[in-house]
Amino acid sequence: MIGPTLLALTIILAVAKFGGSLAIRFGQPAVLGELVAGLVIGNLTLLGWHGLDFIEGDATLGALAQLGVILLLFEVGLESTPRQMLSVGLPALAVACLGVAAPFALGYGVSAWLQPGATWYAHLFIGATLTATSVGITARVLRDMGQADSPEARIILGAAVVDDVLGLVILAAVSGIIAAADHGVPAKVGPVLWIIAKAVGFLIGSMVLGVWLAPRLFKTAARLRGGGVLLGIALAFCFILAWAADAVGLAPIVGAFAAGLILEAAHYKPFTERGEYALEQLIHPVTAFLAPVFFVLMGFSVDLGTFADPHALLLAGALTLAAVVGKQVAGLGAFGPGVRRLPVGIGMIPRGEVGLIFANIGLGLHIAGVPILDTSAFTAIVIVVMLTTMVTPPVLSWSFRRSRPALPEDRAEAIKESVEPE
Repeated sequence: MIGPTLLALTIILAVAKFGGSLAIRFGQPAVLGELVAGLVIGNLTLLGWHGLDFIEGDATLGALAQLGVILLLFEVGLESTPRQMLSVGLPALAVACLGVAAPFALGYGVSAWLQPGATWYAHLFIGATLTATSVGITARVLRDMGQADSPEARIILGAAVVDDVLGLVILAAVSGIIAAADHGVPAKVGPVLWIIAKAVGFLIGSMVLGVWLAPRLFKTAARLRGGGVLLGIALAFCFILAWAADAVGLAPIVGAFAAGLILEAAHYKPFTERGEYALEQLIHPVTAFLAPVFFVLMGFSVDLGTFADPHALLLAGALTLAAVVGKQVAGLGAFGPGVRRLPVGIGMIPRGEVGLIFANIGLGLHIAGVPILDTSAFTAIVIVVMLTTMVTPPVLSWSFRRSRPALPEDRAEAIKESVEPE
């Protein structure tokens, strides 16, 4: 029956757009409002009302949410190109590597300390979750401050591209280790290296093949007549790479991200030359429909009852601290004339939608039927995502003001005279 699904979609989209609008009014990204909206309606049971319980068990909604994640990563990939990845420079590469290694180690340590009864696989996955970086909010703040062309902004955005790739490779490796353990195969160096090699090989291989194939594919598609050809071919390209990633044992989002990286404006230039919208403009409405389903359902899965558990709050607080400190370590990798390390480290803090995607994958991982992430750990990760997303805009603004280089005395005096009334 499709009736309950239609009703659920009505509710989800309504609360998502309301929550997103409210978040924007308070200077926060819409995704935070969508998450909080899901958290609110998912916990109405605490008030004794169970009228929305049917939402959580709807398999169709779950499929739509997963499709939303795939398209979201495809859209993220469209914002970068292999050429940009190769030209980020040593500062961005150093920031990205430190921004993955430090949070991973700190997250593993915090989990092992506060969850001594959990398996080391759980510690491993929580550490991997903290490697995520979502700089969409950082990019917006930089634009608002007029710092989008600053050396710090270029390093942050360049590091974010590399960070996404490294994070996906780590996610593939950790997920593969856990999946093998679920089948009774203990973790060994050889199989782990094979998983990493497979992830890296898939990304490189798909991009090499895609860079050769994409121009020919879209040139042929441009001869087709009818509406929606560009969108249809682009989605097919995304889905086939997502399927290929799944077929070789990787998360489908790895393939979707690779598909986005491959496609460039030059590939579909024949479409735009005849007056059609650019691919990013065509994809965005589809993602704007499906991605909120994922974020609302993620919030729906959070049990506010765990907030009464001191252990869950302690874990959330410690992981948030580890998440912040880890990215400050990343800022130490920034170097170059006039580069300020503090804004770079702060700009890498937000986890946003990428952290939620990692957490959602963790919910589906089991060993001998026992979930890798229990309710407390999942809730703690969601809190980390919310706090790191909320704290970044004001702190980033403060860091730029604090680290702004002093004006020469004569220039400062000239500015003072220019603003003083005659």
